Amino acid sequence: DATRVASYNPWTALYWLVSGRTVGGMQMYEASARLDRETALMLWTQGSAWFSSEQGKKGQIKVGQLADMAVLSKDFFSVPEEEIKGIESVLTVVDGNVVYAAGTFTAEAPPSIPVLPDWSPVVKVPGHYRSAPPQAASRVGMMPSVHHCSGPCGVHSHQHDVARGANVPVSEDTAFWGALGCSCFAF
Repeated sequence: DATRVASYNPWTALYWLVSGRTVGGMQMYEASARLDRETALMLWTQGSAWFSSEQGKKGQIKVGQLADMAVLSKDFFSVPEEEIKGIESVLTVVDGNVVYAAGTFTAEAPPSIPVLPDWSPVVKVPGHYRSAPPQAASRVGMMPSVHHCSGPCGVHSHQHDVARGANVPVSEDTAFWGALGCSCFAF
């Protein structure tokens, strides 16, 4: 449940494990409670294989294991910490078949499949994280990297920019962080 980063997007969770911050940049954990990049990635790959009882079948790049792979938009081990959450696959291969392709590899992309269930927030909010353009961030006084829906939330319809700067206590049931608080990773 990783403080609202349990997502289908591993880069959000890996960013949280390494930085101890939310996608909006709020520091949640001190250095002693964070992982180095290699350990975080090992837990996400080998750890996931252990969790599904598939050690020896997947989770490592070695002979005899599945050869699924992803070509990434940036190098996880060398990008600045803030850029981890924006990493994306530009080519994903599963069981020898291209299952996703973008950018330079777009011509290799298979046909899109429908999002299920059709009420999923992914239908309204494509992708997961986008950095705001630097001029847009400085124009509205935000941090350079913010949640990709810096305007109205496509899921809950509240204004993230207003909510981000508000000082509203969580005890107010009608407040942004109140009883019906946002779970769209704005912070």
